[in-house]
Amino acid sequence: MNTTPDVVVRTKDAVRWLILDRPDVGNSVTRAMQQALVEHLQRASGDPEVRAVVFTASGDRHFCTGPNLRDPDMQPSRDRIPGDAARTLRTGSQAVVSALLDCEKPVLCALNGVAAGVGASMVLACDLIVAAESARLIELFARRGLAPDGGAAYLLSRKVPFNIAKQLLLFGEDLSAADAHRIGLINKVVAGSELTRVATEWANRLAQGPTRALAAAKAMLNDALDVNRDTAFRVESLLVEQVAATDDAAEGISAFTERRDPDFRGR
Repeated sequence: MNTTPDVVVRTKDAVRWLILDRPDVGNSVTRAMQQALVEHLQRASGDPEVRAVVFTASGDRHFCTGPNLRDPDMQPSRDRIPGDAARTLRTGSQAVVSALLDCEKPVLCALNGVAAGVGASMVLACDLIVAAESARLIELFARRGLAPDGGAAYLLSRKVPFNIAKQLLLFGEDLSAADAHRIGLINKVVAGSELTRVATEWANRLAQGPTRALAAAKAMLNDALDVNRDTAFRVESLLVEQVAATDDAAEGISAFTERRDPDFRGR
């Protein structure tokens, strides 16, 4: 087990677990925690021994209630230097969301409780989401008189119908796990006592899969709404070419012809 400032990191069965560990303050994130998350996600991308990532938090009440505004590194300069707020956002919340989206390994969120503001954005940036029944998502920016940040508008507009995205951001209402599942924001809702077990099962399935093929699928899907058809097909052709040369692709074909389950090694 490896621990960075308030982020617990452990690896088991090729699954890297990243755990926000400040339950006494709603698992609110500091600048040091944001930097640690970005670093560990980037390391997971390049580590052949890691084939899936689980992102979760300690306790059963909060996943993340947003930034810890008592952290001096999360506050604008007292002198209000132009560009301070944008720079803090770019190198903080946006960097974490980008690292989740860009991680070359599939990222599963085990949503244990309330995810508010940028906490909700971090959840939505994950590839798959398994949530406890008590979990909630809250796009609370409007409640605080703030513009949405942390990629909230970008992520919501790609995951739910446009009018639903606007409803969530304009009203800032709580969204239960059941309702989030109903509109397609969450993949599965389970009893709180089952969250770790189900998340582990899903993560192990991902870790036993063809890692490079999964990375290609993730990249294609993440880009699908941002590029035209010609660009999408060109990228698809390049990624198919790369994956076709992997050992896992050869194993998949051999397993099919030999009528057995494949034994993927992530290479």
